[in-house]
Amino acid sequence: MSAGSQMRCWNVRARGFTLLELMVAISVLAILSLIAVPSFRDAGLPSQLRSVANNLVGATQLARSEAIKRNAVVTLCVSAGGTACETGNWQQGWILLIGTTVLHHELPAPTGFRVTPTGGATALSFQPTVVGATVETFTICRSTPSVGLQERVVTVSATGRASVKTTTSGVCP
Repeated sequence: MSAGSQMRCWNVRARGFTLLELMVAISVLAILSLIAVPSFRDAGLPSQLRSVANNLVGATQLARSEAIKRNAVVTLCVSAGGTACETGNWQQGWILLIGTTVLHHELPAPTGFRVTPTGGATALSFQPTVVGATVETFTICRSTPSVGLQERVVTVSATGRASVKTTTSGVCP
């Protein structure tokens, strides 16, 4: 072997990363992920609020139609257990009842979300005559963490019809 061929072997540069370069890259990645993750969580806020509001509107529509169909008073009330009306908060879940028969059970709202009735009602009644339903306005918002100023307001009229409005008051009752 000649001296020139040995020189070529030593001139070949090793490819790869040094430990220092790898540590810098991981540090930059960690910093970027700390900044990005909360933003991604907030990106889902509108769809979560819409989902809870739509579930409440759907329950009121079902209650109204069942009251008309069965010619009986239908009650929409707070229920964490899903078998009877209870005291508590609407975010614990709710049920639809005719007498003692449960027609529908809604699961609790996602953690950190509130469903607050303006009038403080824990039950709404829907009449078979359509007129005379309990009038109530619900605010659906995220209480923790208190970022994102969005909320949904569900209004139930005296005829049992519900409507949803998006607001940005920034106060979660």
